[in-house]
Amino acid sequence: MKKTKIKWLDKPKKHDYPAAESFLSLTMDTHAAKAVVSELENVKITNFAAKDIFRASGLSSLGGTNSHVEKDQARIMRNEKLSPLMLYRDKTHGKLIIADGYHRLCAVYSFDEDAMIPCKIV
Repeated sequence: MKKTKIKWLDKPKKHDYPAAESFLSLTMDTHAAKAVVSELENVKITNFAAKDIFRASGLSSLGGTNSHVEKDQARIMRNEKLSPLMLYRDKTHGKLIIADGYHRLCAVYSFDEDAMIPCKIV
């Protein structure tokens, strides 16, 4: 069976950074969240397998019935480029936090759990 080719932007969209900061501010104070996002803005893109991101985060896939996942699945089918994920290593708890891109990760995973996903990670 042929796997769907998933296309990626070279860098996150501008609105992804405030989204990451908003999410991170739920798990840390506002100043720390701003600092993490500032770091994310300045790191290079690296790639990780979708299944490994899930394993490191401890999260599970939302599946195709989530409306946001469905929208990203449709983008993949239309050959539209997706924005890279933004990840934060929570060293205190030994978990990976998906600061932005959880729905994109779920959509990609539904096509190919081994897909390499571009990420910014700090």
